[in-house]
Order: sequence, then C-alpha cells, then structure tokens
Amino acid sequence: MDAAVNKRPRNTQQRHVIDDASKVGEARRAAHTLANFEIDADMAGRVAIVATELANNLQLHAGGGELLIQTLGEEGSPVIELLSVDRGPGMANVARCLADGYSTAGTPGTGLGAVRRLATEFDIYSAPGEGTIVMARFGVPLKVRYGVVSVPLEGEIECGDGWTLAQDSAGISVFVVDGLGHGTFAAEAARVGIEAFAANPFVAPQDVMTSVNSLMSRTRGGAGACARLVGDRISYCGIGNISAAVVSPGRSQGLVSHNGTLGIHKRRSQQFEYQRGTGALLVMHSDGVSARWNLKERADLLSRHPAIVAGALYRDHGRGHDDATVVVVG
Repeated sequence: MDAAVNKRPRNTQQRHVIDDASKVGEARRAAHTLANFEIDADMAGRVAIVATELANNLQLHAGGGELLIQTLGEEGSPVIELLSVDRGPGMANVARCLADGYSTAGTPGTGLGAVRRLATEFDIYSAPGEGTIVMARFGVPLKVRYGVVSVPLEGEIECGDGWTLAQDSAGISVFVVDGLGHGTFAAEAARVGIEAFAANPFVAPQDVMTSVNSLMSRTRGGAGACARLVGDRISYCGIGNISAAVVSPGRSQGLVSHNGTLGIHKRRSQQFEYQRGTGALLVMHSDGVSARWNLKERADLLSRHPAIVAGALYRDHGRGHDDATVVVVG
C-alpha cells in the first residue's frame, strides 16, 4: 500500500532566534500550541518542557542560537520536531553533559537529561569550537529516516522553497523545489511543484519533472529535483540550481542537474542513475545553502541522525540571504 510520508509540512517550519531570556517563553508557547493542535494536551506538556530546556541552553550556555519547530509525518500520525542549533563553545564530553545533575552555569543541570527522557526520538552532536545541534521528536517514529530544515528568508512569512517525501512498497521518492525569488509568489510556485509531484510521486523522476515543468508554467517558475531511492539505486532528475549528493565516509558523489528554469524548460530532461552504498546519505538542498561543503571527512557527523546532518549544513553553510532548504535521507 502506497503511503505518503510527508506531503509538504502543514505548518511552515518556525525559526526562533534565542538571543535573550524573553525569547525562551516565546519558543515554549509556540511549541506548546503546535503540539496541542497536532497531537494532544499531554504531549504538548512534554514538548513545552523540552522547548524550554533547549531554549534555555541556547541562551545560557551557547550565547544564543536557533530553535526550529515543525510538524512532520503522515496525516493522522503527526510528529513534532524541535531542532536546536548553535555556534557556541560546544561540549567535549557529551555523555557527561547528558547526565542529570551536571551543569556549567549553576543551574540544576537536568536540561539535556530531561530532553532525552521526554522525547520519543533524541540525538545530539557537539564539538568544541563548533557548537551543538540537538534533535528531539515527539510522536510515533517516522517510517523513513530523514531530516529537513526549510526556513524562509528572514522577514518573510512564507518560504519560497518546498519539499516532500513519499514512500511505497518499492522505495522512497523525494522532491525539492525552489520558487524563483522569495515571498508569496515564490511560495506559490513551490506549492504548485509540490502538487505536481504528489499527483504521481512513484513514477520515474524524469516523468515527475515533466509534469512539474508543465504545471509550474502558470507560475513564476523555479528550480527543482526529484530522486527515487529503490534498494541501493538512486534515479535522479533535476532542473536548475538544486544541489544533490550521495555522501558516506570517505566518498561524496554529486548528482547532475540540467540548466534551465521549471515552467519554461523546453526539452525533456535526462534521468541519471547512481549507486548508493550501505549507510550512504542522500543530501538535497536549495541554493539558499552553499554547495561548498564537504562531509566525506566527517564520519562523526555522518553517523548522527539525518536531522542533525541537515541542521549542521544549514548552520554552517546557509547563505542568509534567501530561503533555505536541506533534506537528508539515510
């Protein structure tokens, strides 16, 4: 039975910049409201506690950072994700910092230990001099192991990027789209691209892109790419400046996209086939994230949850002057 894992998040990913104590309460209220709406009051209480702990850590220990809040998962089985991202001093001994009672700021020291206990899924990555990324999810675990960051340009309400992921009995299909520019019209172009993908997500990527190109002709257009993962094979087709790569320790292979703009692309696009080794991650992102990254020498980071990898790429390579989307599947 075919099951869409995530048809464009129902709520735009919320980005809360934690740069003073007042922002902690704002983040807690936002997380509680979303969880109460999507799941139930009991879960909302747990989410609120974790949001408070993560935001406090950003403010007290990291000198500020971002708390990203979003809904993932299938309709009827939502998952609330909190992703804390900072460029603070980092932790030399993560295990010690996860122990209850440990603190470097004179607080009770129960923050990260409480986060790990309360969350359905938890992961953390920290390195001295780099900062820390923490993922906490609440709800039934997702069927596909993936992570995503998708945020609008600062000052914009709507994100001009879009993404979606679907699964059937054979494999997984992933689509990333970037509407030209940013703001309302870019977001509308991205929505149309998402709708075109969702109409038939499990056909060959080149056929998906043909449909997307046709439907986006009534919008301002954009860039997009579709990947189909079946076993150890990836079929890929892209038009425009969506970057993609298959990454594993010691190896990184870029995936080829065609030049052009969705909505006005005149020729049928070629689909390319790639081998995906055991444990390799598929990374796809919009041009709001620089493609000048190299993860093949970062086995420590690649071993973490894909949400942590997505957070690291956003933190370290986000351009800051456009919508930014990173999808990592592994």
